[in-house]
Amino acid sequence: MDELGEPTYQSLLSGLDPGDIVGAVGTPMVSRRGEASLLVRSLTLLAKAIKPPPEKFHGLQDVEERLRRRYVDLLSSAEARARFRARTLLVREIRQHFDEAGFLEVETPILTPVAGGATAAPFVTHSNYLDADLRLRISIELPLKRLLVGGLERVYELSKAFRNEDLDSIHSPEFTELEAYWAYADYNDMRTLMEGLFERLARRATELYPDDPTVEAAAKRFLPPFPTLEFVEALEEKSGIADILSKSREELRELVRATDSTVPDNSSTGTFLDKLFEHYVEPTFDRVTFVVDYPAATTPLAKRHRSKPGRVERFEVFHPGFELANAYTELNDPDEQEERFRSQLGERGDDRYAFDEDYVAALGYGLPPNTGVGFGVDRLLMGLLGVPSIKEVILFPLVRSR
Repeated sequence: MDELGEPTYQSLLSGLDPGDIVGAVGTPMVSRRGEASLLVRSLTLLAKAIKPPPEKFHGLQDVEERLRRRYVDLLSSAEARARFRARTLLVREIRQHFDEAGFLEVETPILTPVAGGATAAPFVTHSNYLDADLRLRISIELPLKRLLVGGLERVYELSKAFRNEDLDSIHSPEFTELEAYWAYADYNDMRTLMEGLFERLARRATELYPDDPTVEAAAKRFLPPFPTLEFVEALEEKSGIADILSKSREELRELVRATDSTVPDNSSTGTFLDKLFEHYVEPTFDRVTFVVDYPAATTPLAKRHRSKPGRVERFEVFHPGFELANAYTELNDPDEQEERFRSQLGERGDDRYAFDEDYVAALGYGLPPNTGVGFGVDRLLMGLLGVPSIKEVILFPLVRSR
């Protein structure tokens, strides 16, 4: 007031509201209370806030509103800003890990004629120019393996995938995933690479959140050594079902029905086995755990195990409460691949295991022996930071309309 005079001082303040953005010109100073401040000589309104900001100390309390209006959540919550800053830095760490291991980051199509590489319902759209239905990809697997055929021996992509399915605390129809493929390596090599990634990310998370007990406890689950279970042995032990691989599809369906699991009756043998594992074994995990050597029926793209009949060389990584990553030694025999595709189609009677004819043709040119991994980046960050919902690590999650 002494600097500007009372009329000017009052006129400047009278037009301002909480949330307004102003530009100030003046001299740095310290107030009588010792606060770093500015002795203002002029003030300019840069942006007018016509809506009041959330209450200063408590922020936006309504969870639905925090998700619908993330910009207000970020504006009012230093915790939210810190979490999404951490997300960016941890994703950067993931890229650096694969870059340092000699992998080349690439981009592959999001729109595709066939939604392959996973068992999920796709979003379908239509190209007016081509007069053809296209699908948003549900996985990045098959395009990346085509690149191995073309001579790019280590490739990865960190990008979006889409599944027209669940929307809950661990599922988002639009999500970020990483898939990587490595020629002349097997699933044991990929496991070593993933263990190194988990340890690296756990240590980086605790650096970003020093003295935070929630993140410290969450990140500790990602530090080696990691427990390892064999799929068949663990399922038989926890369920009490003997000789699980000898059961017919109809017998497995009845076993699944007995657990009250919801799964279509025309599901594949592999789906029924997965449902039984989900019911009996997954709830027992209390930290990051590797499950290895799956039944062949669960995985149409994996190579048969070199020493265990009826199994494939595959591992999955589980966090308490959700599946985190999936990897295997890749099948590279074009005849066997076509046979497995057709077998899955015959069991289900629909296109969930979409037959990708061009991928089978690509294998005819020679796919090197290789291993691949895919994991949900959002779930990984959710686990590392100890947050209860995947929506808390996605800036603009899809939510139901009001």
